[in-house]
This record gives sequence, C-alpha cells and structure tokens, in this order.
Amino acid sequence: MPETQQQDPTPWEYTLYIPNDPRAVTICRRTLRLLLAAHGLPHFTEAAELLATELVTNAVQHTKGPAALRLRAENGTLRIGVWDADPTPPRPAQDATPDAETGRGLALVHSCADTWGWVHQRDIRSIIGTGKYIWCELTAAA
Repeated sequence: MPETQQQDPTPWEYTLYIPNDPRAVTICRRTLRLLLAAHGLPHFTEAAELLATELVTNAVQHTKGPAALRLRAENGTLRIGVWDADPTPPRPAQDATPDAETGRGLALVHSCADTWGWVHQRDIRSIIGTGKYIWCELTAAA
C-alpha cells in the first residue's frame, strides 16, 4: 500500500542556484516535484511544474548569466520565484497565439497562477544578487 504524505504545516523555503544551461529547466522541474512530495503538497505539482518551467526557461533563454529558483510554502500558499541577473523588466508577448511555441510564458503564468509579479533586485548584498525576480503564487483551494 503506498505511503501517504501529510502536508507539512511548517513554512519552508529552498533556493536552487542554476547556471545558464538549458538542462537547468529539467533539473528545476524534478527538484520542485521532489520538494512538493517531501512536504506533502502533491496537489500543487502540475501547476507548479508548468509555472516554474516557464519562468526558468525565460531566465535561461533570455539572459546570459546565472539564475536561481526559489520555492517557499507558507499558510497554504506556494510561491515560485526565479531570479536572473538581467534587470530588464519582463514583457509579455503581445502577438503570441495560444498554439505558438514561443512567447507564451508570461501569459501562461498570468492565467495559471493566483497572482504574480516582479521586482528589481538592486541590493548587491542580497542572497540572490542584482537583476530581477519574477514570482507567482498558487494557493490551496479551501
């Protein structure tokens, strides 16, 4: 009989630093899946994988430096954030069609996440450095 995992009520946060390498997308997705399972949050897995994949892919494809995936769960909310070293604001593609192979990332984030946003990272003393941090949140249904 499969062992069922109880949801961990304690807030937690992980940061995975990644190089500018397309293989980082798969590594981030698999790490996310393992963390959600370990913390008893499998109900977030499908949407969280999609959102993290889009954000990490954007960081790897559209910037030249390193990036980081940050995951935080607290009070039934999962926050997925991706930092990259490029301070250029994210711009959703205006002409991407639903079946386009590129340009849909931020539109997917907007439609699948409960909320999302981004901030400039200017403090060189911060854990993740200067650049930008794009985040989104998923909230457990009550």
